[in-house]
Amino acid sequence: MIERLKKLFAAPESVKTEPDAHQLAIAATALMVQLARVDRNEDERELQAIVDFAVKSHQVTREEAEDILQDALDHAEDATSLYEFTGQLNEHLNQHSKQALLECIWRVAFADGRIDKYEEHLIRRMADLLHLNHREYMQARHRAESAG
Repeated sequence: MIERLKKLFAAPESVKTEPDAHQLAIAATALMVQLARVDRNEDERELQAIVDFAVKSHQVTREEAEDILQDALDHAEDATSLYEFTGQLNEHLNQHSKQALLECIWRVAFADGRIDKYEEHLIRRMADLLHLNHREYMQARHRAESAG
């Protein structure tokens, strides 16, 4: 997955095409996998929340979402930077969509019933990289917490 993303990002500006929903789903899923792994405890509830998000938000089938998740899990160690994923998302999502994504990231974090300091720190970094301010970060957290 990481190699596919790198190839996508490496295309010259004049050759780049608009990514489809599947490509954006891969980038969003990769962020969520990084979150699921940050506490060194991959919880099945977190992984299921990632699949549910991809199906609901990116118009992919459950099977496609599970394939994307597995690909992301297999290559999570290869990621050198969150920017590999947030850069593409920033290019193609508006502010409202980025807030909705951050809310889903929070939902993944809440899926196992607890937020540890590493998860909270990583989500803060993701929000910064997605150019979301503190108010947007807190609103996404509160919406996710209320939904859970």
